[in-house]
Amino acid sequence: MESALNLTAKLVFLLVLIYGCYGDLQDLSGKVFVIPTPTRTSHIKLHANVSKPISAMTMCQRFNSELERGQSLFSLATQSHDNDLLLYKRSMGVYRVHIRGDILDFFSLPDSKNEWISICWTWDSKTGLTQLWVNGKRSARRILKPDTSVTGTPSIMLVQEQDSYGGGFDASQSFVGEVTDVHFWDSVISPCEIQMYMELNRFNPGNILNWKDLQFSIEGKVFIEKSELKNECHNY
Repeated sequence: MESALNLTAKLVFLLVLIYGCYGDLQDLSGKVFVIPTPTRTSHIKLHANVSKPISAMTMCQRFNSELERGQSLFSLATQSHDNDLLLYKRSMGVYRVHIRGDILDFFSLPDSKNEWISICWTWDSKTGLTQLWVNGKRSARRILKPDTSVTGTPSIMLVQEQDSYGGGFDASQSFVGEVTDVHFWDSVISPCEIQMYMELNRFNPGNILNWKDLQFSIEGKVFIEKSELKNECHNY
């Protein structure tokens, strides 16, 4: 029979493996990720239990940056598509969405430097309808990739665009600033729920990614700091 010491060592090794693969699990209420410099290595990997193909979705987050150049906000890749779901801020007021490699640009949306921007992105594969909400203003509804779904094990990153599954980062596309309140649903949530998110009111958190119960791992110069957003005592 194995000694108690050997069994303990094996258990510790197993826990290290699990922690290393799946990252930390935290309630990040009132916290922000801070990315102070452009980089091709620093990133936040989000771990989600996606058990079925994604045929509809809503992704919401808040960010604050002083940059005017293009930068990646949310990147979901699979082994078959590096741009399965990508939200990319091209320039001031201009956002680009990718779904399974196809692209749409949205123009003239609210934007400002060194101010918090609340953004939500929805897509429903039944119709292909997709839209953005930025600081309470909704874009026009557009059609992108109807009758399809995102399949495979997702690699989800904040602040970097994946040009390959889990990597292929480019410093010129990296986000610099602060990110908070990231949520992801495998459905299109209602306009009322989106407005409640925008206004920091009570809403139902994401069922795939939930800022209050987020599993993530950090690589490089990414810091977790307290947020100064008003109404940080709000309950989800």
